[in-house]
Amino acid sequence: MQVLPRGVRHVPGFLDADAQRALVEDIRDVVRQAPLYVPAMPRTGKPMSVRMTNCGALGWVTDKERGYRYQPTHPATQAPWPAIPASLLQLWDQFSQYPAPPEACLVNFYEASAKMGLHQDRDEQAFDAPVVSISLGDTCLFRVGGTKRTDPTVSFKLGSGDLVVLGGEGRLAFHGVDRIYPGTSALLKSGGRINLTLRRVSPLKAS
Repeated sequence: MQVLPRGVRHVPGFLDADAQRALVEDIRDVVRQAPLYVPAMPRTGKPMSVRMTNCGALGWVTDKERGYRYQPTHPATQAPWPAIPASLLQLWDQFSQYPAPPEACLVNFYEASAKMGLHQDRDEQAFDAPVVSISLGDTCLFRVGGTKRTDPTVSFKLGSGDLVVLGGEGRLAFHGVDRIYPGTSALLKSGGRINLTLRRVSPLKAS
């Protein structure tokens, strides 16, 4: 049995087929309001291989000029991000064990050739809140390590309906997507993979 880094939790097949289809419809509604776009790397302006959008009060964006950040509006349309669907808020409540709702849900769409290099989710201020991730569509090969880029990594497949939680010691674990396995799911009519990442950006205010 594969041992994951501390604080990293994998829940295979949590969403059944009906729940997956319903969530895809929720995300299609998000994309109608906030179209997918191609983000660019800081400094170089190199386009990323994923297309993305967001929902929630804040959205994660990146471009050559200003780099990684959260902002309340879509970078192309300048419109506020749509609300996070209720189904995703329920998943957050169930898996985050955090006393406040998420402020951002990143929507990443991976085509067959898309990848995501090893990185940390560290543009937030609320590191006490976990990151809750949901996979839909084609299977991917997910890689996760420790809090240093040089730490050993483990790889495992994420299928449609799987959840991953990065919390506690694993909140700042380096992770990435090495490849997509085309044709492994019929959920999305044109193939590909959707990854939804729920995040809390702002720390809780002291009472």
